[in-house]
Amino acid sequence: MTVRLTDKLITYKITLLSRAGKSLYTLLMGLEKNFEPWKLVTGLLLRSGNFPQLFTEAKNSLTEAFGSVDYESPALPFTYTGYYSGEMGHEILRVFLSFREPVDPSALSKIKMKTNALEHRFMEEEKRSVNIDPGILNLSRFILATTKDNAHRIPLDAGIYAELTLLYQRKNFQALPWTYPDFRTEVYQDILMEIRNIFREQLKQQSE
Repeated sequence: MTVRLTDKLITYKITLLSRAGKSLYTLLMGLEKNFEPWKLVTGLLLRSGNFPQLFTEAKNSLTEAFGSVDYESPALPFTYTGYYSGEMGHEILRVFLSFREPVDPSALSKIKMKTNALEHRFMEEEKRSVNIDPGILNLSRFILATTKDNAHRIPLDAGIYAELTLLYQRKNFQALPWTYPDFRTEVYQDILMEIRNIFREQLKQQSE
């Protein structure tokens, strides 16, 4: 009796939806749609020896690829790991840039391939003098692109993976168990907060 009553209710609801011009598929199934725009952020690591010239050339290459910059951080000493010391020496500086033009988040793997190609431009004796870490940011999270596989990383394309690095909750960025040590710091999260605020205002202006 319960099953029959339930069936009658479902049939009745479908009839109402049909009269309203809506299909059951539209009601129950998710539909494909375009992603909302995200903010492109790059974290550059550069040798400190010829930093001014190297940074200018790297920034110019990035603006040619991705458009104008709307945020540039101060140069910060990078002391969180010795991973890059063999290539770039022991004195390395980090600079963050964000770009005015929003990006489709599904293009993250292509963005990473572009930044990899740019890194090769600045190689000296088969060693990198610039490392570029591209990421994308929206109002709820920050995602980095990487070529290194791990259990928590999501395959994208051509050996590129996406890592959810930070969540935005309770008015702050929150680290995850796998978040890199430098992205756990207040300094980095303050920078990303500034970029997030810029992006929030841009979204607000677009909606007005």
